[in-house]
Amino acid sequence: MSRFTIRLAEPADLSAAYHVCLKTGDHGRDGEPFYQDDPDALGRIFVGPYLELEPELSLVLVDELGVCGYCLAALDSQTFYQRYDQDWRPRLCREFPFPPGDPATWTRAETVHSWYHQPDYFCPQPYADYPSHIHIDLLERARGQGQGKKMMHHQMQALIKRRSPGAHLNVSIKNLPAQAFYNQLGFQELTRTGPSTAGSIYLAKTFTAQY
Repeated sequence: MSRFTIRLAEPADLSAAYHVCLKTGDHGRDGEPFYQDDPDALGRIFVGPYLELEPELSLVLVDELGVCGYCLAALDSQTFYQRYDQDWRPRLCREFPFPPGDPATWTRAETVHSWYHQPDYFCPQPYADYPSHIHIDLLERARGQGQGKKMMHHQMQALIKRRSPGAHLNVSIKNLPAQAFYNQLGFQELTRTGPSTAGSIYLAKTFTAQY
């Protein structure tokens, strides 16, 4: 059995963390076949900003082969999105122009590039109860061994120490294993967005109940 270590992310982990994002980028499954034209497209939204803007809440999971997962969080989502908008997103927009043509013809990477220009900063209500948010992904080799739960507990404890009352997260409607995982941790559904077959479910947990 592999030996795992949970630690704070370091700048040198960025490329490996982007790879984890890619390999889980198809609703929790391997996204690499769909992002051949830009493998880092998703990572620039869902990994890079956290390591730069919330380094004290950026955890990585490491085994003998290297980084095999991450658990990233923002203490106050609205503040995080403001900083993302001011300090991170302009670089993406300069480097990756809005894709031309009919969106129906875009590659998945081009669709993500459009998100650089048209971000979605949705935060479910009641916001005051769940101002923090968490994002976790694990490579296949790290799953089924309790490491995801350990990382989530580490992250929730870190948020509690920073006086967060609760956190929300968003999961693809198609990602049934992730939904079951979050339910086991006590996260409950708040709302749904997007198409009924391809949208997102927002779940939340108050920290006063168990912690």
